[in-house]
Amino acid sequence: MSDSTYIAGTCNIGEKEIRRRQLVAVIGAILSLVSLIGFISTDSTRSVRLGIFLPLMIAAVGFVQSRSKFCLAYGFAGTFNFGKLGDLSRVSDPVSKAADRATALRILTKSFLLAAIATAVVVVLPL
Repeated sequence: MSDSTYIAGTCNIGEKEIRRRQLVAVIGAILSLVSLIGFISTDSTRSVRLGIFLPLMIAAVGFVQSRSKFCLAYGFAGTFNFGKLGDLSRVSDPVSKAADRATALRILTKSFLLAAIATAVVVVLPL
């Protein structure tokens, strides 16, 4: 698969967009780590630890998108980008749009499950 070719339901972002998703994953991971350190240092209750879900979700979305070479927001919007950041092109074929939306939904589901599992681990750990 070429890094510069739109493939419906499979690839809708190029190298620069993939790097952006990797950065989002790193930022989410850092926020998650900072949250976890905060929970440990303040002896937080289990219910407070549920708050780690959001940074974990950010990390998971960035990670899954970068690994998939597919942006879920672009998939839902019917767009793709292989050029400069922000230089979007529209998907015109309805079948391709449907494939993109299905892939976007799968990425969102995977990300949610990853974040939920990691959150559950943090909540049940005896900190």
